[in-house]
Amino acid sequence: MRMVDVIAKKRDGQELTKTEIQFVIDGYTKDDIPDYQMSAFSMAVFFQGMTKEERVYLTEAMVKSGEQIDLSAIEGIKVDKHSTGGVGDTTTLVLGPLVASVGAPVAKMSGRGLGHTGGTIDKLESVKGFHVEITNDEFIHLMNTNKIAVIGQSENLTPADKKLYALRDVTSTVDSVPLIASSIMSKKIAAGADAIVLDVKTGSGAFMKSLEDAKELAQAMVEIGNGVGRKTKAIISDMSQPLGYAVGNALEVKEAIDTLSGHGPKDLHELCLTLGSHMVVLANKASNMEQAREMLEESIRNGKALESFKTFLQAQGGDASVVDDPSKLPTAQYMIEVPATESGYVAEITAEMIGVAAMMLGAGRLTKESEIDLAVGIVLHKKVGDFVNEGESIVTIHSNNENVSDVIDKIRAAYKFSSENISAPILIYTEIQ
Repeated sequence: MRMVDVIAKKRDGQELTKTEIQFVIDGYTKDDIPDYQMSAFSMAVFFQGMTKEERVYLTEAMVKSGEQIDLSAIEGIKVDKHSTGGVGDTTTLVLGPLVASVGAPVAKMSGRGLGHTGGTIDKLESVKGFHVEITNDEFIHLMNTNKIAVIGQSENLTPADKKLYALRDVTSTVDSVPLIASSIMSKKIAAGADAIVLDVKTGSGAFMKSLEDAKELAQAMVEIGNGVGRKTKAIISDMSQPLGYAVGNALEVKEAIDTLSGHGPKDLHELCLTLGSHMVVLANKASNMEQAREMLEESIRNGKALESFKTFLQAQGGDASVVDDPSKLPTAQYMIEVPATESGYVAEITAEMIGVAAMMLGAGRLTKESEIDLAVGIVLHKKVGDFVNEGESIVTIHSNNENVSDVIDKIRAAYKFSSENISAPILIYTEIQ
């Protein structure tokens, strides 16, 4: 088999076989296929797309390129959640302990963030002593004992995807649904979960800006997951404005604690209940969404969800007392208010600009080598649809630098006001299964 023939076949819009796709991924992973031929192949896929079957074959080939995690020693149906990312997306910190508190095993393999704020591990490391450097045996023991644990992402997981993504990034082929979907799903499948719930974001702060693009990606990922034997569902949720109020690592941990206590922002609370209900049903801990939601709401009310978070933190070396006393979390030196320059209803908050503002403070990474300041970030006081008086604070900046004029400018640019009453955006657009 020759790579040039496979490229030509896909260039002409023909369907590739499982053997041909396996040949491409194997050859590229082993350096038998050069970058220039893989670039041509990626561009052919970008323009011609892939069938449902081809997407499954591509995902399976990328899974087989590296280590596959065996979670069979963990009791029950292991369920995982993946979000396509956004600004203030604190759902994992809430969902893990919440879903575990009703008996559904949540086995998380997480990485560090490269973007507006840190990844799940960065956020959890805001808690003094918390660590993910645990052995596989410890991970399995914690899962069977507490129903939740987080381990660092293996370097040997889907090496084909790492290599192909780096190439796509410099050949303008990132925005391809088959390549995006197989990239995301290969990592989730290799991580060993039995069932996967996908939170696909749409809006200014999301990778998929339009609802139609988000639907297309969600459908592709659900088809791949179900096609390889993993129970998979997706919801499409709004990211036109930040989720919740907090953007920043320690700030998001505090907001997660508030949400698990039943006092969190309405949008974060609702999204977590929806995603969590799907996870509980897929784990066979409830027969329907209504029953699952009731179980999760009761767990928040009776304190089991919060206790689950404490147990989880303590089991991985963290100072669980931060749950009762969040002031023990890293705290920024300066808190600077940003007052509204006019009265009116908040008509728009460009999520991406708020994310960039948080990164300018040091809450996120520009490169993998960047160091994160866990204490800094932004707390919003007004969301779309809220009325604000001129001079009233719309945002509090948490900073370790007193001079934040450029950050203030970015925040002001993100907010738009209207004299007319504005409705809050729809939080959850649709579900795909």
